[in-house]
Amino acid sequence: MSATTKSRLRVFWHEWMKPLLVAVIVLGTFRSAVADWNDVPTGSMKPSILEGDRILVNKLAYDLKVPFTTWQIRKWGEPSRGDIAVFFSPADGRRLVKRVIGLPGDFLELKDNELWVNGVPATYGRLEPEIVQQLDGDQQTFFHFAREEMSGKTHPVMMAPLGSAYRSFGPVQVPEGGYFMMGDNRDDSLDSRWFGFVDRRLVVGRATAVVVSVNPHDHYAPRWHRFFTSLP
Repeated sequence: MSATTKSRLRVFWHEWMKPLLVAVIVLGTFRSAVADWNDVPTGSMKPSILEGDRILVNKLAYDLKVPFTTWQIRKWGEPSRGDIAVFFSPADGRRLVKRVIGLPGDFLELKDNELWVNGVPATYGRLEPEIVQQLDGDQQTFFHFAREEMSGKTHPVMMAPLGSAYRSFGPVQVPEGGYFMMGDNRDDSLDSRWFGFVDRRLVVGRATAVVVSVNPHDHYAPRWHRFFTSLP
C-alpha cells in the first residue's frame, strides 16, 4: 500500500468514520437507556394506540439500566396501575406495549370483560365519540367502547361482543416482582391472560406520547391530528 493511499485512509478514518462511529454509539446508548421510539404494528392497544403510531418510550420512567442490557443501575419508581408499559414478552422476548392492570400482591378477576381489582369492580362510562371516530368504519359499528376507571385513573377500552375471546379469568394473585399486563383492545390482545405475569426486570419503560402516526390502511397517509399527542 502506497503512502498516498495510507494518508487518504487516515484522513477518511479521522474525518468521516470516527465521528460517525462515535455518533452511532452515542445515539444507540441514548436510545437504549434514556428514550426510544416504538413502532406499533398491531391493534392490541386500540383505541388508545393505533396501527401505524410511533410512540415515545421514556426509559428513565422507573429506573436507569446499563445500556443494551436489563441490568438496573438505580431504581426510583415502579410501574403504576394504568401506565402504558413497554416490556419484553416472557413468552418469546418480543417487545410489547400493554397497559399495567395488576401490581404485585393484587387479586385480579375478569368477569365477561368486567375487570375486578382486589374485590372492587372497575367502573365503565361512555367513551368520547372523537376517539371512536379515529377507527375504521366497520370497527366503529361492530365493537363496543367504554371508558374504564380503576384506582382513579381512566382510559379507553374496546370489545368485540360477537367474536370469540378470553373474556373471563381468575381470580389470580400477582406475585411479588410481577405485573399483569392487558391490551385496551380486550378481545384482540395477546397479553398476561395468555403468557402470564411480567417480571419487573423485563419492563423497558413507559410509553408517554404518539410522536408521528400514519395510516397503513390508507397508503400510509399521515394522521396529522395524532402527531405529538399524549397517551391516555
